[in-house]
Amino acid sequence: MTIWLRAIFMAILIALPIAASASGGSSQGRALLAVHDAFLAGDRAKLARHAEKIRVHTLDSYVAFWRLRLRLEEADPRELRDFLARNEGTFLAERLRRDWLPVLGKRGQWEIFREEYSALVKADPDVACYALQERWRRQDASVFAEVKSFFMAPRALPAGCAPVVDAMLLSGELTPRDLRDRFRLLVRANLMTEARRIAERLPLNQAPSGVQIENAAGTPARFLERSDADLNTASGRELAIVALTRLARSDPQSAVGFWNGRLRERFPLADRQYVWAMFATSGARHHLPEAVDWFKKAGEMPLSDEQLAWRTRIALRQENWPEVKNAIERMSLIARNEPVWIYWRGRSLLALGAQEDGQALLGRIAGEHHFYGRLAAEELGMPLQIPKKAATPTREELAEVAALAGMQRALALYRLGLRTEASTEWVWTVRKMNDRALLAAAELARVNGIWDRAINTADRTVAEHDFTLRYPAPYGNVLSKQARARKLDEPLVFGLVRQESRFIADAKSSAGASGLMQLLPSTARRIARKIGMKGFNTSRLGRPEVNAALGAYYLRRVLDGFGGNPALAAAAYNAGPGRARRWRDEKPLEGAIYVETIPFAETRQYVKKVMANTVYYAAVMGGDQRSLKSRLGTIEGAMAMKAEADE
Repeated sequence: MTIWLRAIFMAILIALPIAASASGGSSQGRALLAVHDAFLAGDRAKLARHAEKIRVHTLDSYVAFWRLRLRLEEADPRELRDFLARNEGTFLAERLRRDWLPVLGKRGQWEIFREEYSALVKADPDVACYALQERWRRQDASVFAEVKSFFMAPRALPAGCAPVVDAMLLSGELTPRDLRDRFRLLVRANLMTEARRIAERLPLNQAPSGVQIENAAGTPARFLERSDADLNTASGRELAIVALTRLARSDPQSAVGFWNGRLRERFPLADRQYVWAMFATSGARHHLPEAVDWFKKAGEMPLSDEQLAWRTRIALRQENWPEVKNAIERMSLIARNEPVWIYWRGRSLLALGAQEDGQALLGRIAGEHHFYGRLAAEELGMPLQIPKKAATPTREELAEVAALAGMQRALALYRLGLRTEASTEWVWTVRKMNDRALLAAAELARVNGIWDRAINTADRTVAEHDFTLRYPAPYGNVLSKQARARKLDEPLVFGLVRQESRFIADAKSSAGASGLMQLLPSTARRIARKIGMKGFNTSRLGRPEVNAALGAYYLRRVLDGFGGNPALAAAAYNAGPGRARRWRDEKPLEGAIYVETIPFAETRQYVKKVMANTVYYAAVMGGDQRSLKSRLGTIEGAMAMKAEADE
C-alpha cells in the first residue's frame, strides 16, 4: 500500500463519528479512563496498576505524562528532559515544561530553567515572573519595568516576582506610593486578602491594620457613619477610601453622600480626584447620569483603560458625543485600536460633523465579521456579503490533517469523553495551520460531530472561508421545528445555540446549565410543568429534542416579556429578566448603546455574539436579511414599557 493510500485509509478510519465510537467501552478505553481518574485523584498506585493494562496506544504519551506529572517535584531532571525530547513540539511537552519551570525557579536551578524556558512557546504569569527573576539574578535591571506591570495588575502577585519586588522596594524602584496604588487597585478589584498583605508593607504611618481594613470593607456604611478613621492621618484616610470604595460597588449615591457630607474637604487634591474617578466608574456601571459629572471632577487624573471604557459608556447613554470622543482618545493605543472603540470613536466623529474622519475610522473594521465590524459596514451603507465559499478540502488535504499525530490524539481523547484534554490538544495542533489545513481540520471536526472545534477552527481562516462551517446547523430539524412551533426567528435560535453550547448536546456549564440551550435544572423543571411535558427529569436535558422544546419556550417567553426585542431577550436569557429590565434607561436607547453598556462583561459579549450570529445565520440560511442595527432596534424607556404593561 502506498503512503498516499495509507493516509487516505487513516483518514477514513479517523473520520468516524465520535458519537458512534465505542473506544471508551473497550478494555483499553476503560484502562485509559481509570488512569486519567487516578491522575486527577493523585493516586500513583492506582495509576500504575491500570497503566500496566494498556498496550501500544495513540495516547501512550498521555499515560507517561500523567505518571510523570504526579511526581514532578521529585523526578530526576534527566527523566523529565527525556520525556520532553521524545515529545518535543507537542502540547504535552509544552504543558510539562510550563509546569516544571516554576519548580526549577523555586529550587533556584537557574541554568536548567534558562534552557527550558527558551523552548517554551507561551509563558503564563507564574512562569514569566520566574523568568524575570532569573534575569534579575544575572543583574539585568531592565526587568524592573516588566515586574512593575505585574505589580500593578489587579491579581495576586506571582511568587516568582516576589524577590524582585522586595529588591525594588529596597532600592526605591518601587515607592510607598506604588504600594498604596496597588492597595487601592486590589480593593477596587475586591481582592481583600491581597490588599491586606500589601497594607502590611506600607510605611507605619500609612499602614492600616488588617482588623481596621476588615471593618471598613465588611460594613462600609456603618464604618463611615461611626467615623472610626482618623482623617488627620494617611492610614485613616486610606481606611475611609476603602469603605467608600466598597460602598460604591453597591450604592454609589450613598457613598457620594458620605463623601460630600463631611469627608471630602479632609483629603488632599490627588485623593479627591482618585475618589471621584472611583465613584464615577461605579456610577457608570450603575448607569447613573451624574457619573458624567463625577468623571469631570476627577480632573486630569490618569485613568485606566477600564475606567475610560466606563466613562465612554455612560457618555454613550447620554449621547454626549464630545465626551465619548474625549474618553476614547485618552485610552492607550492598544485599547483605542480595539474594534469596539474604533466603532464608537467613528460614530462620535460622525455625530460631531467630521464625516471624512469618521468614515475612515469605520472603514478600518467594516470588512471584519463581528458585531462592530457589521455595525460599521452598515453605517457606511455596505450590505452584508458572505465571503465566497472556499473549495472543499480534497481527500489528500483531509488525509494529511487526519494523519497528524496531534489530531489523532485529539480524536482519541474525544472518543474517551475527555473533552477538556481533547480541545486543548486540538487547539495546539491547529495553531499554525494555513487556511487550507484549517478548513480540512474544520471539516474533519464536522464529520466527527465535534461542532465546537468545527466552528472555532473555521473561524481562524484569514483569506479562504467556509461560512457553512463557521455557522453550521446541526440538529436542524429539531431546532427548526421548535422555532416554528414557538414562532421564533430561526436564525436567532441557531445564533443563540451557537453561543450557548456550540451545538454540544451534552454540554454542561460551571453553573449547572445543560444541553443545547443551556438550561438550569430549576428553569427546565418549571417550564416542563408549564408545557405539560410528561415524565420529565433533568437527566433528559442532554436529549436535543427535550432541550430544544424547553429552551424555545423560554426564549419565546423572554421575547414576549421585552416587546420582541432580541437584544433584550438575549440579555435576559443570559443574566435574567430582572437585570435586563434594570439595564434600560428612562428614555429610549439605541440598541447598540444598550448592549455596550451592559454592566456584566460576560453578558455584554454574549449579547453581541448572539446578535452577530443571528445576522450571519440569516445570510447563510437565506432567511430574513434585516440589518444588525434594525434587529437591535430601539430599547424603549423603562417608563414607556411600564405604561404599556399597565395598559
